[in-house]
Amino acid sequence: MRSSSSFFFTLVTLCAVHLPADLSAREVRVPYASVSSYTIKNNPALAAARLRIEEAKGRLIGAGRRANPELGLEFKRDNHFREGTFGVSFDQKFPVTARLLLEKVVAQKDVTAAELEVHEAERKMIAEVKPLAVKLLSLDQQRDLRQKQADLAMKLSEFAAGRAKAGEISALDAAQAQVDAQRILLEGRQLETERITLLGQLKPMLGVRDTDSLAITGVLPAMTSSPSKGNWESRPDYQLSKVQEDAARSQIDLARSKKWEDWTVGALFEHERAEDAPEGLDKTPFFGVRVSIPLPFWNKNEGEVVEKTAAASRAALETKALAFLIRNEVAAARSEMSAYANLASDTKDKLLPLVLEQTDKLEKAYQSGQTDLLTVLRAREQRLQLEAAVLNATRDYHLARIRYEAATNNGR
Repeated sequence: MRSSSSFFFTLVTLCAVHLPADLSAREVRVPYASVSSYTIKNNPALAAARLRIEEAKGRLIGAGRRANPELGLEFKRDNHFREGTFGVSFDQKFPVTARLLLEKVVAQKDVTAAELEVHEAERKMIAEVKPLAVKLLSLDQQRDLRQKQADLAMKLSEFAAGRAKAGEISALDAAQAQVDAQRILLEGRQLETERITLLGQLKPMLGVRDTDSLAITGVLPAMTSSPSKGNWESRPDYQLSKVQEDAARSQIDLARSKKWEDWTVGALFEHERAEDAPEGLDKTPFFGVRVSIPLPFWNKNEGEVVEKTAAASRAALETKALAFLIRNEVAAARSEMSAYANLASDTKDKLLPLVLEQTDKLEKAYQSGQTDLLTVLRAREQRLQLEAAVLNATRDYHLARIRYEAATNNGR
């Protein structure tokens, strides 16, 4: 029994030692400035999306090619196998319209559309990843703020406990100070659970394994009232809409070209063996050429022409609708940026200094016995709310900035 247990332990140890290195947990640190490039490089969904380009290129290789020629063989004999005919034919279809050229044009536009679809997928993915990174950095700042406030609350609690022990203040004040310190610590733990949720959302987007730890490093860029202007017309989805509109018009020409089907031109050779009395068997070779012309009597492809015409009109309207939507998206994001920047600036530069000054005065007054603890705690609560409001306004500004950059195709 010992031998079996020892063998099992040795086997488990060897397997653990020889595990592939890539299965071990590792720490992934991504600077905020590199979040976009890291996402494009490592996101598995984007890697799969890029194969659409290769698919479109494959269709382009096969587009606009003539149909393969046809080789025909014919053999006929009578029941005595004396007389008969043997024939060989070679047929090739030739388009009499620009159909093949139009097919090549449409396939080339499909390649362009596939490339733009990938760029659009990257733009959307970045627009989802960067807000999570901003929220994570903002959450870390909130946690640091709660920790500083908790440290101050603990000092106040210790001070109140000392005075209560000396009989200078009520024991209820000391207990209240301790409750306030614990409350701030609890808020910090709640922020930690939010951080875990954000990391769970961010890891798959960055291509980080669930066993790895992830950290977003760096700081958010400074707020500005005049963000860099991008060109919304260069957005991949807008360019894709224009390409699809252009391709839809080419589809109309392609549908019209199908009114005349391909003509078939063929060459044939026949060798006939026949009884020619009284001369006997006569062998006669025949050479010929044949042409087959489909006539557009019943089907002129009118239905497809109508369909493609309607599709082209719809594509043009969709392009205009998208442009209208993008312009409003840009304006809304820019207005939000301005509003949050003003809110953060007014709170940080005007209101917060007054509250900090008032809080310091109240704490000194409390230490000298000139005010009660409840007033001090209320002032600290106001200070915490204002400092948190500044961080929230800064966070919301950067979230609006990301929307603005994504709307103007300036988010990388």
